[in-house]
Amino acid sequence: MAKRQYKNRYGFEIEPIRDYAQALEKASCWFSRKWDVPEEAYRESMEACISQQTGIPQWYIVENEEQEIIAGAGVIDNDFHQRKDLAPNLCALYVEEDYRNQGIASRILDFARRDLSRLGFSKLYLITDHTEFYEKCGWDFFTMVCCDGGEESRMYMAETR
Repeated sequence: MAKRQYKNRYGFEIEPIRDYAQALEKASCWFSRKWDVPEEAYRESMEACISQQTGIPQWYIVENEEQEIIAGAGVIDNDFHQRKDLAPNLCALYVEEDYRNQGIASRILDFARRDLSRLGFSKLYLITDHTEFYEKCGWDFFTMVCCDGGEESRMYMAETR
């Protein structure tokens, strides 16, 4: 399938992996390096995204003009916490340091919310300790959750649109 691009006023493109399967290897490697999770885990999740097109998981990347990934995020059923009923979860949001403070992360969050709405989901959750950023982006504190490692984390919720 041809790559479908979603440009915004800043010129960067948000690319759903489901529409850009040729980026699967590059994207799974990039996410693995950023989050120290085995590349195979990302590859399997992205392959599921590509094969089913709708539903969960979903993955998004942003590339610069040299087609290097500079940002990305995913949406999965559960982001390693014990509240399996609070799904789907935004995960792995990351922007390369040289590209921060340009609105990329907030645009990815907005894009994911709109995309999940089109896919039939009314809410999206995430766990984080970066509270102020997500609150500025329209996310609301929802509850504390126990993560799989035993630590407590703040869970945020946002309505999709």
